[in-house]
Amino acid sequence: MADVRGSARGLVARVEAATPPGRDRAVDGLRALAILGVVGGHWLVTALVADSGTVRGASPLTYLPELTPASWVFQTLAVFFLVGGQVAARSWTSARRAGIPYGTWVGGRLARLFRPVAAVLVVWTLAAGAMLASGVGEATVLTLAKLVWSPLWFLLVFAVLTALTPLAARLHPLWPLAVVFHVDLVRFGLGGPRELGWVNVLAGWLVPYCLGALVARGGLREPRNRWALLAGGGAAALALVVWAGYPAAMVGVPGGRMSNLDPPSLAAVAFGLAQCGAALLLLGPLRRALRRPAAWAVVALVNVSAMTVFLWHQTAMIVVTMSALLLAGGPLPGLHSAPDGPGWVLARLLWLPVFALALLVCRSAFQGYEQGGRRESGRSLLVRESSPERKREARRA
Repeated sequence: MADVRGSARGLVARVEAATPPGRDRAVDGLRALAILGVVGGHWLVTALVADSGTVRGASPLTYLPELTPASWVFQTLAVFFLVGGQVAARSWTSARRAGIPYGTWVGGRLARLFRPVAAVLVVWTLAAGAMLASGVGEATVLTLAKLVWSPLWFLLVFAVLTALTPLAARLHPLWPLAVVFHVDLVRFGLGGPRELGWVNVLAGWLVPYCLGALVARGGLREPRNRWALLAGGGAAALALVVWAGYPAAMVGVPGGRMSNLDPPSLAAVAFGLAQCGAALLLLGPLRRALRRPAAWAVVALVNVSAMTVFLWHQTAMIVVTMSALLLAGGPLPGLHSAPDGPGWVLARLLWLPVFALALLVCRSAFQGYEQGGRRESGRSLLVRESSPERKREARRA
């Protein structure tokens, strides 16, 4: 036990020593919260039900609508796009001042984004082929593969927004918000084509991304503006749910008449603005909390592994679920049973540490792809994008 504590203290000391003095730790804290929110949300609202020799997907929100508030907590993509826009805008400003061409800048950022994706695609292509060859049903293989591959849409959207950073750095978030408003007005209020909603996949997430760029250039510094964003976004989302018929769940619910997320609706974007307001209000408390080396070490390590955690968290859940099914010889509560009651929720909560342990194994195996083939303690990421401009922004925000 003493050796474990000593190793932990050594790791904390190394991370603290590797952190540049001007690093805005609160921004990294928001990114870590956003990633962990996505992971926790997927693990809690995704069930794999073993039934008659097949495995199918299900959601507890279908059976237990009283769990809807959980989607308000764990649907944190708006915060991730807020942080992404803020960091990218600062990075692009620094690149321009350093004379770095746009192609070089965006190529480097996209390479870091997509490098670890290749490992997921190769592993799951081989796994799907092996399962089919061994006699696993196509429906089961499709269910499992979809859980892993469907979240990759997020990376495509983030890549497009990254490429649009020079535009987003000058674009006020009200412009894409107006696009989302008019798209929903046409498709819901005027009976327009539902396919028009796919415009919101870009416009909807451009709103928090542009909001992050606005923060990067000095906007929304006053607490009253951040409170207004929180209150206004929350009030608008509530009004749209109560009076305009939008679903209360901020994630897709199987069997629902519509989804707030696929594609993003005006209600989801309004709720995302409220989340961004809350996130900006958290910056001060987070900066104070993350002065503690132990707390900062946890956040730094999550950020170093952010892409690996995002790409492999569903695989970790699947490995635990399928391994337990084979070893137990039958369905287990909270893992293979239908998510139709409080008992399932309690059992699923007990399985979360096992999922986390499996994710740590995946992180150990595939972390090198995120770091370009190098296994690092986090120094390169901590040093990355620390600039005089970033230091000044951290002091002002």
